[in-house]
Amino acid sequence: MADDADSSDAGRPDSAEVLEATDDGPLAVVVEKPRSEAAIESLRAESVYDDDRRVREYGAETVALPVTEPPAETRVLEVIRQVDPEFRNSDLEDLLAEGGWSEADLESAPGSWAVIGSVILVTVPDDCPDEAQLGEALLELHGEAETVLADEGIANEGEAGTFREPRTRVIAGSRNTETIHTEHGTRYGLDPAKVMFSPGNQAERARMGDLVEPDERVFDMFAGIGYFTLPMARAGARVTATELNPTAFRYLLENAMLNDVQGRVDAYLTDCREVADGLEADRVVMGYYGRAEGESESENRDRSARTDEAHEFLPEALEALAPGGVLHYHEATPESLLWDRPLERLESAIGEAGRTFEVLAKRRVKSHSAGVAHVVVDVRVE
Repeated sequence: MADDADSSDAGRPDSAEVLEATDDGPLAVVVEKPRSEAAIESLRAESVYDDDRRVREYGAETVALPVTEPPAETRVLEVIRQVDPEFRNSDLEDLLAEGGWSEADLESAPGSWAVIGSVILVTVPDDCPDEAQLGEALLELHGEAETVLADEGIANEGEAGTFREPRTRVIAGSRNTETIHTEHGTRYGLDPAKVMFSPGNQAERARMGDLVEPDERVFDMFAGIGYFTLPMARAGARVTATELNPTAFRYLLENAMLNDVQGRVDAYLTDCREVADGLEADRVVMGYYGRAEGESESENRDRSARTDEAHEFLPEALEALAPGGVLHYHEATPESLLWDRPLERLESAIGEAGRTFEVLAKRRVKSHSAGVAHVVVDVRVE
């Protein structure tokens, strides 16, 4: 444990304002400023990061990150105790009210948003009285975030030969929107202004890493930036991953290196149907869930330029799947058709291939849109 009285850091703040050696002050760890984002992710992975307090400057080149206990794995310069720590306001509406929003204004405040690494993604209501103030309040709420993006749907809708990309605007903070998002130890490098990322799929991404066995052969048909490929490869699987979008594919390659799994990932910038023939995978992941019947382009926030239905790829998935292998079939299904439609489509495709199947699991991944669920069905195919 350290305090500023016995430190040689000349750029450290006044001890009376920030630090002292005391038995009852809350803990913080000191890291170099360029490492702060990565350190926060690592501290979160250790479950020791304290979200109730703000990050504080500690010196000219360092910051103090709040923790609940000394970290066991994250590399830090020193562990300190804080005096008069700054606590965050945990309620967005309180922050906006402090900024002058009336009760009527507060009715337009968003009820949810996504934090992706250092970027906050929020849908700004049409009647928002001050989006810049909203953005600043969100940055105040999430002290480790650096940018707030307004989510405005999908760009390039309906343009033949183009890839759908997020349509966003920076409304607060840095204009650099590239970040690293960490989930259960898996690191995803991405730019939320250029590629899609759904925090609502977090549990499913973690589940896939838990399911695979070391050296299992996996075919990830719609890999994106490595949503499912990375946790499976980190668990020891050997993954053949295909992706059509060049931007997403670049992040896929970078993320394989970021997670030190490049030796277990064979990535192809191509249509998955071009690779399926000749594979003999123990597991096939069909993470693209298509578009629900009657759904508009703006509601279909998938990761590439596809307009196909998910079930149209089942013949190629089965072609790549070894006997006794497991297929993970994702679909956007109207609530009225659960679970009949996905099971009927699986039964039809598997029957046409002259094979049989056993249902292992049926799971809701998240709500896709009004009355439509993103679901996944796991089946073992003989």
